Amino acid sequence: MGSVAWAFSRTEGPRPSHDQFERSRPELRFSFRLSFSSSPPPPPCPTPDPEEQLRLLAEVAMDALRKQASKLREQVAKQQQAVIKQFSGTGYERSDVMVIDEVEMQRHQQLEKLYRATRASKDFQRDIVRAAEGFTALGYKHIETGTKLSEDCCKYGAENIHDNILAKAAAVYGDSLKHVGKEQEEYNKLLYSQILEPLRAMITGAPLEDARHLAQRYSRMRQEAELQAAEVSRRQARVRESPIPENVAKLHAAEAKMQELKANMAVLGKEAATALAAVGSQQERVTFQRLVSMVEGERTYHLRVASILGEVEAEMVSDKQRKESAPPVILSESISGKTPYFLAEAMHNFDAESEKELSLAVGDYVVVRKVSPSGWSEGECKGKAGWFPSAFVEKRQSLPMNGMAAEVY
Repeated sequence: MGSVAWAFSRTEGPRPSHDQFERSRPELRFSFRLSFSSSPPPPPCPTPDPEEQLRLLAEVAMDALRKQASKLREQVAKQQQAVIKQFSGTGYERSDVMVIDEVEMQRHQQLEKLYRATRASKDFQRDIVRAAEGFTALGYKHIETGTKLSEDCCKYGAENIHDNILAKAAAVYGDSLKHVGKEQEEYNKLLYSQILEPLRAMITGAPLEDARHLAQRYSRMRQEAELQAAEVSRRQARVRESPIPENVAKLHAAEAKMQELKANMAVLGKEAATALAAVGSQQERVTFQRLVSMVEGERTYHLRVASILGEVEAEMVSDKQRKESAPPVILSESISGKTPYFLAEAMHNFDAESEKELSLAVGDYVVVRKVSPSGWSEGECKGKAGWFPSAFVEKRQSLPMNGMAAEVY
């Protein structure tokens, strides 16, 4: 930087008056000295660009917002962790610190184990309830679908009576679906009365909640006792440092409170352990019984449905086989006098199922008038005529070509 020095000088003497000064102005000597350093003067500061100023201000504001947002995120994360810990915890604080003595530590561990066991049983009961609710919903959907199919099958069977096999099969299956729907309704009722109601009542029941509240009270009291034990230790240290009456009195008060907590913990811990053990035993017993009932109910339902469908299948197959192996239809025409009749003896009983068939008993003699390749024979026995299985009789004696069958009887 350069330096500028200004120097003024005038003649020595007494200070002149104004007039004298004006007259002596030419005598004034004015000297001016200007000196610069060797370095050149700096360039003038440039005028800042308004857009650049706005950009800088925006960056500063964004940095402040980022810092504030970071702090807010940290606070929210801490709050979330606190909420998660509160609602996802077991409700009974776990601690390995011995607050009073070994007996109390064993009681604490026992309560923690019972508390976790009752919670696990409760969660499993909820799983069973959700499954039973799902089975019930599917069951009602099955009933709805089966009812619609039953109506369609019965309608087809009634409208297509000329088609003996398919129409009858549709009608039989439609009727069986009604019985299947009734079995499904019974199974749904069983799920509700023997599974859902008992387990829901136990999950939300007072005994479980009361027992768990006792354990939670014990846990909070134990935490209080842990803090009180630390307070007693601090009071003892102060008394050792300064055994004045005030410190001694505070120590006695802290010790008295500790003894009171110890006595209350002993009573409450025993009560909570007894209640939790009873509830846990009841949970296990009831859950096992409901699970067995669920298995038995489902097994019975499936067996009954299988029986219904088995009968339907047997009837369908039987009708089809009977239709395929039914006696041939003989046109009503006179039988030639040369038809070879023969005598046969019934070796098995046969019960006629239609007017076209002929019932036979073991030992009956029948006059066989026609044998069909389909395995059926037509004949007369005891004044009745009809068709019967060829394998049920054995040939015994031939008869004359003309109507001589009456002489055999």
